[in-house]
Amino acid sequence: MKKSFFSIFVFLLTITNFSFQAHAAGDVGKGKTIFDANCAACHDGGNNVIMPEKNLKKDTLAQNEMNSSSAITYQVTNGKNAMPAFGGRLSDEDITNVASFVLSQSEQGWD
Repeated sequence: MKKSFFSIFVFLLTITNFSFQAHAAGDVGKGKTIFDANCAACHDGGNNVIMPEKNLKKDTLAQNEMNSSSAITYQVTNGKNAMPAFGGRLSDEDITNVASFVLSQSEQGWD
């Protein structure tokens, strides 16, 4: 029984730590400031005014395999379809911060 409890505890601790690391890569507060200045015109509240089906909500990000910092960073840097590339306009750190903000907000339902 103790061994089983310990295994579950270690598993939960590992998952919690992994989840924290996914958001710890960037500064969410700075990401919000950058998002508000550069992204909110099209993505306010996690929506998408150009392509509503490509919003920034948790389930949509997962469905489109965009629910990781690396995927969001790539998209913001390089752009795709109607979304412009921000790689020449924002620093790598700024883009990482935006990715952290988007992931954080998607987890919270964009409240």
